[in-house]
Amino acid sequence: MVDYGHPLTFGISIDPAAADFAESLALAQQADRLGLEYLAVQDHPYQPSHLDALTLMSILVDRTERIAVVSDVLDLQLRPPTILAKAAASLATMAGGRVHLGVGGGASAQGVAAMGGVPRRGREMVEFTDEAVQILRRALRGGVVQADTEQHRIAGYQAGPVPPQPVEVWVGSQMPRMLGVTGRSGDGWVCPLNIYIAPEEVPERQEIIDTAARKAGRDPREVRRIYNVTGAIGAFRGGNGLVGPVSLWVETLTEWAVELGFDTFLFWPATDAPGQLEIFASEVVPAVRARVAERRAQA
Repeated sequence: MVDYGHPLTFGISIDPAAADFAESLALAQQADRLGLEYLAVQDHPYQPSHLDALTLMSILVDRTERIAVVSDVLDLQLRPPTILAKAAASLATMAGGRVHLGVGGGASAQGVAAMGGVPRRGREMVEFTDEAVQILRRALRGGVVQADTEQHRIAGYQAGPVPPQPVEVWVGSQMPRMLGVTGRSGDGWVCPLNIYIAPEEVPERQEIIDTAARKAGRDPREVRRIYNVTGAIGAFRGGNGLVGPVSLWVETLTEWAVELGFDTFLFWPATDAPGQLEIFASEVVPAVRARVAERRAQA
């Protein structure tokens, strides 16, 4: 059993397709009314059909009342960390703190190159991402930020504004070196979809994160754990991921919280997003909260 003790939170993935913006906005407002914590926005800027993630996050936070937005995850190779910190801090200041950043080294070197970025790979990409995450976190706290490395040269950036609530930086990773970055430098781990990293593959990755955190002088409990979960609630055929009745979802997410250590679940509905969101928020989420609280009390 691995339970890092963080409060449970839940969110919904928001499709960044430009053609579906009206439906995505309606889904975001529905999630806000239903009491979820996060609107998660993918980042694939090299896809011509997709809206820019930060621009979409700005609109979503403006058109909702209380729910937070989080990038799931932003490509750091296309966004210098000081500029990204400035944008996120500005949005969080205007939105009362309802902003977090999921970031990563980039899913497509070819896509990065196509947009004029430097297509880093392997160890170079990992080193770049590690430095970028550390710079980003420093800049979000305000003050003077400096760096002089092969990857980053920052000659005394005076960071600000400082938002009313901290902007957490979660790192998307799945391979050992990037998991190490997460443990050393991130506020949280964004685990890829459950169809890409199955539950049975999670403990080994959690241990890599924990080991890296300890070596960096951190308590592993400082690092939040976020799972992207695709599937469908109810009778549904042909879908991948977690598919089954409410009871299966409640049992499974409870196990993934108290046994695998996840504190946040971001739902990617495989069908009928508004209907699935209604069931998720009204039936699955409260039952999982209650079940996990009960298990934690027993432990």
